[in-house]
Amino acid sequence: MKILAISGSLREASTNTAILKNLQKLAPENLEIEAYFQAGELPHFSPDIDREGAYEAVETLRNLVKNSDGVIICTPEYAFGVPGSLKNALDWLVSSGEFNEKPVAAISASPLYSGGDKAMASLNLTLTALGTINAGRLSIPNIKNKLNAEREVTDQETMESLQGILTGLKKVIEAKQAGGHFKPV
Repeated sequence: MKILAISGSLREASTNTAILKNLQKLAPENLEIEAYFQAGELPHFSPDIDREGAYEAVETLRNLVKNSDGVIICTPEYAFGVPGSLKNALDWLVSSGEFNEKPVAAISASPLYSGGDKAMASLNLTLTALGTINAGRLSIPNIKNKLNAEREVTDQETMESLQGILTGLKKVIEAKQAGGHFKPV
């Protein structure tokens, strides 16, 4: 089972990227998680320049989503929303349809006690527009106190919640592959 993990942050020391790396370590053997940290390489979206083969970075992202069984997106909250680079990446996928009926789990991680709830709300709106299947949602508050110096999750409750996201995503993918019908969110 192939999962694409998209980080909503461009920061090298991003806690959201660290969450995705922790998920890669938690994944069972039959679940391959490929991380995508290249959202900053995409050109600014415009329908006028959206044509097949025009941009290698766009084609790469589209193929990664298309060839995955499911997607995990982990985002910080910037100015009460998702970062522009993540929104731009998702905008490139609106008209091409790779996300349509794709199981997607969404995570927001924030140093604030709100857990990035406004970014999650914003991301949910975009995922609804893309026609994705909700395969789990998780907001992680106070993230900086839940990682050690090596960027590993040390908080047991957060570890269990991340494991729950993987389990939930896997179940939705298996149900979809078995012919289950889901109404996109």
